[in-house]
Amino acid sequence: MFFPTLATTLTFTAILLPFTVAAPAPPQPILFKRAPGSLIAMAPTSGTCAGAKFANECKTAVQAAPFINASFKTYGITSAGEAAAIVSLIAFESGDFKYNTNHFPGRPGQGTRNMQMPPFNLEYAKSIPALKDGLAKAGTDVKAVLALLTSNGEYDFGSAAWFMKTKCSEKVRNGLKTGTTDAWKMYITECIGTTVTDDRKAGWEKAAKAMGVPGH
Repeated sequence: MFFPTLATTLTFTAILLPFTVAAPAPPQPILFKRAPGSLIAMAPTSGTCAGAKFANECKTAVQAAPFINASFKTYGITSAGEAAAIVSLIAFESGDFKYNTNHFPGRPGQGTRNMQMPPFNLEYAKSIPALKDGLAKAGTDVKAVLALLTSNGEYDFGSAAWFMKTKCSEKVRNGLKTGTTDAWKMYITECIGTTVTDDRKAGWEKAAKAMGVPGH
């Protein structure tokens, strides 16, 4: 049984899993009901893959939602601010889930939904026990390593949450929990390691609003 904790006018409702240990319980992963209408509010063109240039890589909001859901559970994403930052990142980097491989300019081995660089993809893949044999066969082939990740929806969409858990500082994550735009800017510059742009900021604002992050 799920217990609702956040509800937005866009119906992208955050829920908490039941927890049975003695109080006080640690924060539980935020998960989302499969409500593609609200995910489309975050990634406006994700309602369809019709006309997608890389059709074999495209996922609709309906298809993406459960994978994003699973990543929050697996990697312990426990606040709406963190979740909004992740969704806005992958929506931006993948063109609203239209591709999972770097086509612009076409850097070999760069991909997954947050467009991770090859060294991070290798580290991420090594963290997944089920990929052990595949990695042994892939060796140093960065494209083969990427293919191991992109061929599985949970791994493909899970990279951004993995990155937040393993690469973002406590300061960055605590900042995101406040939901401020300044905290999101710190996530982009200090954790993701790129620059804040108007397009990225617009994506963050859409995700934060849809998630019901205070102040948005």
